[in-house]
Amino acid sequence: MSVPLIQQARVGAYIVRQKLRGARRYPLVLMLEPLFQCNLACAGCGKIDYPPEILKKRLSVRECLDAVDECGAPVVAIPGGEPLIHPEIGAIVEGIIARKKSVILCTNAILLEKKLDEFRPSPYLTFSVHLDGDREHHDRAVCREGVFDKAVRAIAAARARGFQVNVNCTLFDGVEPARVASFFDMAMALGISAITVSPGYAYERAPDQTHFLNRQKTKQLFRDVFRIGRERGSRWEFSQSNLFLDFLAGNQSYHCTPWGMPTRNVFGWQRPCYLLGEGYAKTFRELIEETDWDKYGTGNYEKCANCMVHSGYEATAVDDTIAHPLKALWVKMRGIRTDGPMAPEIALERARPAEYVFEKNVQAQLVQLREAQHPRA
Repeated sequence: MSVPLIQQARVGAYIVRQKLRGARRYPLVLMLEPLFQCNLACAGCGKIDYPPEILKKRLSVRECLDAVDECGAPVVAIPGGEPLIHPEIGAIVEGIIARKKSVILCTNAILLEKKLDEFRPSPYLTFSVHLDGDREHHDRAVCREGVFDKAVRAIAAARARGFQVNVNCTLFDGVEPARVASFFDMAMALGISAITVSPGYAYERAPDQTHFLNRQKTKQLFRDVFRIGRERGSRWEFSQSNLFLDFLAGNQSYHCTPWGMPTRNVFGWQRPCYLLGEGYAKTFRELIEETDWDKYGTGNYEKCANCMVHSGYEATAVDDTIAHPLKALWVKMRGIRTDGPMAPEIALERARPAEYVFEKNVQAQLVQLREAQHPRA
């Protein structure tokens, strides 16, 4: 695991405080989406399928910083959409860093070189550049040629200016383990700090519904990738906990912790998690205290059946690391196990059927937006 020491220290101290307080549910990472608009339209993405009125909407600097203060998480990830489209993204990041929160700014890097002057290198700031494979694979995934090369140039430019840079890689069904391993080798050769890796989530609004992994395929894929890396002697650094990686390889039985990475976006505080927009709360406290968390998660809800994404499970793995440090140390020392029986799977038979509420939620937001723009006399 390769996480800045200052982030490790502050997150560790934060978790200890929460444990001493007896807190049952607390956030580790705030997923702050200041806009939904993007300059790409990736086939596997379900985050940007909104009417133009909503895609034009932005969270203000004040709204973003209020969300950071309200949530209190020690780490703030800024996904999207494409955050660099936001005209005040530099001020948002500066305000978060002033609060001594670690910022992970997720970007497809199309605008990164042009926008670098809006930021200053800081141990609290990491650019997380989306690269879902080698040139051919990535450009096909984002449905545009030339994006891979632009991202690689932006990584070099950011590193030359003294910024910390990670690569964020999402894997889908059909990828070849050896090719993934080669991409990880190439990514580390770019001089990045770490790789953030995750299986793709089956967004119901994604144009491509044929390339999402189920849980069994996810586990086997990661076992194969980690085994090849070990055989090659590869030295990969990941931004995630060793127990989360062990979970991806089928060696841990975990339930997700959706409140561990709560989402604040232009609609409000999203229920129940970053991946599912089933409703919205007006405040973080309302999100935590009034969400029926038992309705969601693998085994509880059909839409969660195949999810193994870090936004749901990394907090679970971190909590397990704190509770069982010797187990975490053993995994770190021996490496990820890539053979033998897998941990028991969560039963899916009693999961409630999926509810399709996207259109209803969007229409409600459009009504609110139009009423705010044209208030009645």
